[in-house]
Amino acid sequence: MMHTFLQTTQKWWSVPINRQVTWILAAGLFLRTIFAFWLQPGFDEAYYYLYTQYPDWSFFDHPPLVAITTAIGLWFSGETVSQFTIRIGSLLLYTGTLYLLYRAGRRLFGFRVGLLALILASIVPIFQVAFGTMTLPDVPLMFFWTATLWGASEEFFPLDGQRYRPTYRLAILGLLVGLACISKYHGFLLGAGLVGFCLTSREHRRALYSPWALASFVAFFATLYPVLVWNAQHDWISFTFQAGRSVPAKGYSLGKLFGLVLQEVGYLFPTIGIPLWWVSLRVLVAQSLSPFVRRIRDTHQDIRIKQRLVLWLSAPVFLLFTLIGGYRSVLPTWAMPGFFIATILLAQKVAVWQIPSPKLIRRWLLGSAIAVNLLLLLALSHVAAGTLQTPSNTALFGGFIPAQGDASVQLVDIAQLRQGFAQQPQLMQALQRSDFVFSNRFHLSGHIAMALKPLRSLPVTCFDKRDMRGFAFWSQATDWLGKTGLYLTSNEYQSQEDSAAEYIPYFRSLKKVGEVPLYRGGVVVDRFHVFLAQEQIKPFPRPREGSKGA
Repeated sequence: MMHTFLQTTQKWWSVPINRQVTWILAAGLFLRTIFAFWLQPGFDEAYYYLYTQYPDWSFFDHPPLVAITTAIGLWFSGETVSQFTIRIGSLLLYTGTLYLLYRAGRRLFGFRVGLLALILASIVPIFQVAFGTMTLPDVPLMFFWTATLWGASEEFFPLDGQRYRPTYRLAILGLLVGLACISKYHGFLLGAGLVGFCLTSREHRRALYSPWALASFVAFFATLYPVLVWNAQHDWISFTFQAGRSVPAKGYSLGKLFGLVLQEVGYLFPTIGIPLWWVSLRVLVAQSLSPFVRRIRDTHQDIRIKQRLVLWLSAPVFLLFTLIGGYRSVLPTWAMPGFFIATILLAQKVAVWQIPSPKLIRRWLLGSAIAVNLLLLLALSHVAAGTLQTPSNTALFGGFIPAQGDASVQLVDIAQLRQGFAQQPQLMQALQRSDFVFSNRFHLSGHIAMALKPLRSLPVTCFDKRDMRGFAFWSQATDWLGKTGLYLTSNEYQSQEDSAAEYIPYFRSLKKVGEVPLYRGGVVVDRFHVFLAQEQIKPFPRPREGSKGA
């Protein structure tokens, strides 16, 4: 058995990489590296950086693999903290994800489809940013999701054309699904999709009652075990938190549903999103009606079964989270794993369209790629340098977006914040006198931790009665008694009201020691207010969901 395993593994990797594939992967990595270097860390990214500072088997709002993905670049760079270093893992993993998508498409439908799937996935802007640049739980999720699709294509469709017989690959699939689940809880839909495919395919149903299926379940639960143990020790808080985010509101709105579909088309880019939706739904309807259609040609049977596998690993995700959008707000990345896998279905259709109209397809793909990347580079130039901002020293045509009403200024330039601290002696003195640092928003605490880490390594926490996220589990409420804290908050959370006043009853004294202005395009777009809170005299109250960590 081991000899067979080694031979098969060698065969999997013996297929030479086409030069076109290499160039596409390299070009995509180059562009995403530019985005990763210049784009300030997002709210979630800064928060996930703190996962690396408090390693555990799992976390309040996500499983653990996002911490490992974020830590990869820190390991490579020797703990140098920047938006680029925390994204190195994402850059590398997504390159692997794209290659696995190509291999899966090629294995199922041939080289042309694999190549087209790679091109399509490399164009879509939400894939480039959310899966390939930013450090998010979706990054390892999509790597293991796509690896599962590739492994399933190898397992369920033997090249020799013989009748399907379950093999050791089922155990590997269980391991991969488990790794997807400890990346993000979407992975449970991946496992359900694999079971659904086997149940609806007469030939592959035997996989469910083979000895290898038992090995698959053992591998799955062994991988998931640390997350289950952590949740069991914390009243299943991570599962209940995520489940609560899908609780229906009062009534269902078709208008909200339609609006979400339009948003998804925009995230996918209309020239890709519209045909992707159309092809996916068309294949889904055809698969649903196939049991009732007589005299289907046998030559199409193999293709239909392969399409069914892709559908089961994609449609449940994008349909479920799109439908949820009819009664509550949905984050843009929730449905995207399904659309990512469904690019193979679109690629299969494009391969057919390409035969009579190769020039038209080439212009469509090239035009979409140019338009998407120009728009992404323009957006990056604005976020990083204020090229569309007014006023701004770097504005194009005088700028168009007032700095005050621009949400992008909320992305914190941690390098400026760090430099501003280092250049003000009174702030450095306050930092040296402090035992810990805190803010009034969990994501701001992440930005502050990234900025201050090279100046002085102090524990960072969040004092927020509404939402503390993982901070409720990374420390006890009494840990800071008798200690001096440094309180930082941005202009947005300080100008609405005197946020520091909330903390006065909990410290012996609290006074402002300075501000750090943040510039973009030569104009101040934000300020960080700094307060020294001397000797905490009573614990700051915590929200209900964090009570077990108090």
